[in-house]
Amino acid sequence: MAIDWQQLSEQYREDYIADLTTLVGIDSARDDSKATADYPLGPGPAKALIAFLGLAERDGFTVKNLDNLVGYVEFGEGDETLAILGHADTMPGGKGWHTDPFTLTKKDGNLYGRGTSDDKGPALAAYYGLKMMKDQGIKPTKKIRFIIGTDEESDWTGMHHYLDLEPAPTLGFSPDAEFPLINGEKGNVTFESHFAGANGGSVTLRDFQAGLRENMVPRDAEATVETPDADQMMADFKTFLADAPVTGTVEQDAAGLHFEVIGKAAHGMEPKNGINAGTYLAHFLTTYDFGGDAEDFLSLLAHDLHDDSRAHKLGLAFTDEVMGDLTMNVGIMTFTADKGGLINTNFRYPTGIGAAEILVGLQKATAMMNVEINQGREMVPHYVDPSDPIVTTLMDVYRQQTGDTDAQPEVVGGGTYGRLMKRGVAFGALFPGTQDTMHQADEFQPEDDLIKAMSIYGQATYELTK
Repeated sequence: MAIDWQQLSEQYREDYIADLTTLVGIDSARDDSKATADYPLGPGPAKALIAFLGLAERDGFTVKNLDNLVGYVEFGEGDETLAILGHADTMPGGKGWHTDPFTLTKKDGNLYGRGTSDDKGPALAAYYGLKMMKDQGIKPTKKIRFIIGTDEESDWTGMHHYLDLEPAPTLGFSPDAEFPLINGEKGNVTFESHFAGANGGSVTLRDFQAGLRENMVPRDAEATVETPDADQMMADFKTFLADAPVTGTVEQDAAGLHFEVIGKAAHGMEPKNGINAGTYLAHFLTTYDFGGDAEDFLSLLAHDLHDDSRAHKLGLAFTDEVMGDLTMNVGIMTFTADKGGLINTNFRYPTGIGAAEILVGLQKATAMMNVEINQGREMVPHYVDPSDPIVTTLMDVYRQQTGDTDAQPEVVGGGTYGRLMKRGVAFGALFPGTQDTMHQADEFQPEDDLIKAMSIYGQATYELTK
């Protein structure tokens, strides 16, 4: 069946923008503090899922909502199932935006809003690829399930719930990364280092806060400090800011000195693309006479974790020829004098090293500290052979539609739902050369890129199921 997918996708541009406006308008960051029986991850993720399924129901698809945790759109019949896995949740809005993060805003050919790049924009483009097939009267030879998760940015509770209730898909793609295609994803493991809340020096750390998620480089950091020489510390901070790649302020009141540092947010899979406000603030503070747990908390951040995305100081620097470098993101840092402290470190690692070795590195760095280290969830490295038909078919479609005949599949540090399938890959929607603003303020995706992605997804889904 000869279809000009690029021309066809243009006919859906206005409808796509209208639907994306609806989805972006929902703040769908997971919020466990607002969880209920109806909204197990908070109202936002569930409302975004319901809205997504509502679009598909409007368009005549069969849909199913599994307990407001995950849902799917089904099309076609067959013994084999092709899965397309996206997610309706997003990172929190965060600070530093020049537009409302929950209002889709067009500017200079770009669409701004939380989720335009990760993953509402790409997931909706993939859905529209499916919609184009249906509207053209195409009957696929495989069953297609477009599965929508609700907490990809945290624990993948929704997708695990799906796998508990439905047959596990073995073949498919996730529109939640970049083009041309991701056929390998590094392992992913998080550790939390817990501290008690004691102080002991002449300077007291009352409070320290930085970070929103483990997979996001913190843009903002704040601390409250009591010191016998406030004037000197304030002057030192101004000197520090003059030489550091961050901005900040310091104010004094009856509670002490209040510091604020602003860096640059970035996706935690490549921390060197951001500037970690938390470790920079700790780097400044650690030069003062803190004691007890506060000293240990600041020392670990400033001496062992600061500005070291490859974990050289922990003795964990490791590179694999296929998968590349181990990376480390310091995602969440919190300390209060009454409750204690926590440092969350997220590692993306290639084949050849694993959680056990990473734990040893952290234990050595904290051997002289009163610290308890807990391991969180781990996902082992995932790799699909480049000769697999899922890879070759999708690459052929991408090369045909873009003219980039030299494009090759890649391995990345990001984790997508693609790794849940034995023959699963990540496919778009960020094009080479387009700025990556995932997890950042002013997140955007070029409008034309999303329409082009729609065209690619339509043809790709067709080719995989014809």
